[in-house]
Amino acid sequence: MEVINTSGRRKTSVARIYMTKGNGNIVVNGKDYKTYFSTPTLQYYVTQSLQVSKAAADWDVTVNVAGGGITGQAQAIRLAIAKALVESNPELKKDLRAEGLVTRDPRMVERKKFGQKKARARFQFSKR
Repeated sequence: MEVINTSGRRKTSVARIYMTKGNGNIVVNGKDYKTYFSTPTLQYYVTQSLQVSKAAADWDVTVNVAGGGITGQAQAIRLAIAKALVESNPELKKDLRAEGLVTRDPRMVERKKFGQKKARARFQFSKR
């Protein structure tokens, strides 16, 4: 049985997935994805790549995800699944690219600078 292993990242979240032929089960960190991601928006993110490629019922996905918040984790899983689908069938790349699912989102939190309150915010200035 063929196992496709890819990873996806978003902010500080890293998702490692193992995709095999199956009947549409998605397991995230040992739990069903609907249990792990409670809101419908996050559940949509996880299954979006499979729905666009019309392959939701063809693959079983096992996910290990760590770091960041739940939104970043869901979007990291979406990218990893899209990369795995392209690896299994390169013809799907055009459809997934049109939805923006194979592009890694590079936006990260800007670091805090010394002498400042946050990344951009300064401490309050008092003239007198």
